[in-house]
Amino acid sequence: MIFVLNSLLLGAGLAMDAFSVSLANGLNEPAMRGRKMVCVAGVYAVFQFLMPLAGWLCVHTIVKAFSSLARFVPWIALLLLGWIGGKMLFEGIRGDGEEASSILTPGVLVVQGIATSIDALSVGFTIAEYDAGMALEASLIIGGITFFICLAGLRLGRAFGTRLSGRASILGGVILIAIGVEIFIKGILLG
Repeated sequence: MIFVLNSLLLGAGLAMDAFSVSLANGLNEPAMRGRKMVCVAGVYAVFQFLMPLAGWLCVHTIVKAFSSLARFVPWIALLLLGWIGGKMLFEGIRGDGEEASSILTPGVLVVQGIATSIDALSVGFTIAEYDAGMALEASLIIGGITFFICLAGLRLGRAFGTRLSGRASILGGVILIAIGVEIFIKGILLG
């Protein structure tokens, strides 16, 4: 149950950048049809699904080859999630939200998908203790949460604009920092 809850919270935290961009995309294209909204949210979800798996694969193979590195995973998780979350908090407080391009072409969408999911790659580094099935399940949850959060962001963006984007980054940052602290405490106390 804790695993699923952590994955849900991690997915929500990671999706906040994509949510902010979705708000901006919804504002820039208020007549966006449902089918396009599903495609846009789907692109973000696919990147958020793939990036943690790629990070897990990189670190998991390193940890397998050098098992002594396993004791550093809680520290790495704390540093990475703290840095990512802190950056999101700082940008949310400063108001440096992501700007969406005025024309949402497939190329622009892919660039946005990569840009909003790059932090998910480093999150894959923090789940190195998971086996392949757990890493896949966590990534599926992260991708699914991202899809629905981005769909909501597109709808809100169409209706209200980007007023929530700064708060979304702040919330995402707080969630990521909290998960980093939880992984650290669990890893140090139980490791």
